Amino acid sequence: MTEMDVSKINNRDSTLALIVERLGNAPNDFFEKFNRNKSHARGERRLTAGVLLPLHYSGEGFVVHLIKRSMLVPQGGDLSCPGGMLNPFLDRLLMSFMRFRCPPIMTGDAFRYARKRGKRAFSTIALFFANALRESWEEVGLNPMNVKFLGPLPSYDLYLFQRSIFPLVGFVKKNPSFRSNKEVEKVIEIPLKSFFEDEHYAACVFRNPGGDIHKRGDSHEFPCFIHNDIDGQQEILWGATFQIIMSFLAIVFDHQMPSTYAQRTVEKRIKRSYLTGASPQEQP
Repeated sequence: MTEMDVSKINNRDSTLALIVERLGNAPNDFFEKFNRNKSHARGERRLTAGVLLPLHYSGEGFVVHLIKRSMLVPQGGDLSCPGGMLNPFLDRLLMSFMRFRCPPIMTGDAFRYARKRGKRAFSTIALFFANALRESWEEVGLNPMNVKFLGPLPSYDLYLFQRSIFPLVGFVKKNPSFRSNKEVEKVIEIPLKSFFEDEHYAACVFRNPGGDIHKRGDSHEFPCFIHNDIDGQQEILWGATFQIIMSFLAIVFDHQMPSTYAQRTVEKRIKRSYLTGASPQEQP
């Protein structure tokens, strides 16, 4: 990690201001993507989900909180941002509460940047922020009143499934007390500075129970981030959540994944249900 990178993340207030400014000025496609999806025939629409990238400042600096999905749900064992499918009725109701309660949840410079995008764009951002907060409360008990809106990231379309993800960044103001539901095995805390350290990056190879290697086109190695958790487990961050975090790092800190990541390879075993999106209980 360079001296410049350290200076960007070791001060809480200046880092938060930088995040808000960079996200506030970055292009965002929430309204266009959501509106275009709604214009498709019902059977051709992609499912939409809001997710939260939660940042917290501890005594040792910023950390990112991710969830490890339990083996009771599809893609069990993966790391992901808390969040889930949009509920148009509940999330619009929560969006109205967020905007008009005293004090409103969406305030400050991040709120003003979002408003500058126009009424329709702002409403779409607020809707998915409400969606992400509701799902974060359901999954890990994260209090919505303890989350400050920092800004949206570009949407992300899943490769395997007809689903679009709408990620937003939030600052968890006070020390969170997590309470995981059955969909979550545990909450993982990753120091933000780790993402600037080349040794955490690798290429991941996925094998199914028969030993075959999963490929996407001609590629069978996928960029990933390796985290050794406090319980001694090695956790592999890859896929959509990895790309969302890489997008955040690029927009805010001009940071790119090291070109040397493929010099290290790790292997991950996956169940047959993994690539179908079925839960383990649905497998024959």
